[in-house]
Amino acid sequence: MIAQAEALSANCDAAVHALETAGLAVRVAEPLRGDAGVLEIETGAGDSAVLRAVIDAHFHPADLLVSDHRPTVPSVFVSDMDSTMIGQECIDELADFAGIKDQIAAITERAMQGELDFAEALTERVRLLGGLGEDAIVQCLDERIRDMPGAVTLVATLKAHGCRTVLVTGGFHQFADPVAERLGFEQVVGNRLATAHGRLTGGLVGDIVDSSVKQRVLREEMARHGGTSLATGDGANDIPMLVAAHYGLAYHAKPKARLAANGAIDRGDLTSVLRLLGVAEGEWA
Repeated sequence: MIAQAEALSANCDAAVHALETAGLAVRVAEPLRGDAGVLEIETGAGDSAVLRAVIDAHFHPADLLVSDHRPTVPSVFVSDMDSTMIGQECIDELADFAGIKDQIAAITERAMQGELDFAEALTERVRLLGGLGEDAIVQCLDERIRDMPGAVTLVATLKAHGCRTVLVTGGFHQFADPVAERLGFEQVVGNRLATAHGRLTGGLVGDIVDSSVKQRVLREEMARHGGTSLATGDGANDIPMLVAAHYGLAYHAKPKARLAANGAIDRGDLTSVLRLLGVAEGEWA
């Protein structure tokens, strides 16, 4: 089993001691580029959980990935959008134009924490936006929505190494399509806000993209392309996708998502994903 983690470089001796105290036999402990390090341990039942616990106890916050083999560039990358590839929750920012951001943001937070059913929470929030002009979407995109640091480099580098890239979001195509084009994603899966006469109706077009759809998209892409998969996300709605991926990285995530994933980015930006996959900076696009 392999653990790659930011901050291990300066603390490898402490990490080895902590792991051996926990009963894990360390075969390799080596520094990598910058702050990154690799720990290779003898595998056994429960080792992954123990390894994560030791890293969290001694090095949190840390950017880490626990895997049963040395990570490499995946063949498929499926990512959440809001608070992962962009720094905002689009529905919260759009609600600000309707003067109800606090009300909708409170529902969003509870849904992301896994306290509310996602589909019900989405339906309620969209209903509250009924009557808002479509021009607010354009203005919101222009004024509020910003890429996460490292997003462009991450997507471009993965594509340059032959990886298929898909943006899958519980948010809306009206935001996700331009974001995906800007970042370089090859496909978008998301919800669509219903409109009529230049205004939001308060409804959605088609079925809701929820956690089960996110997981299904990842599995379908894997069936087509094979190899290994990478998923990134930050909320409870991303958990099935993160768990299904070979490398599931929770990005500055809610506690439930972070616990479920086999990796986490707590310190760095999205280029930390590349470091954890073992891609040298000289190989970045």
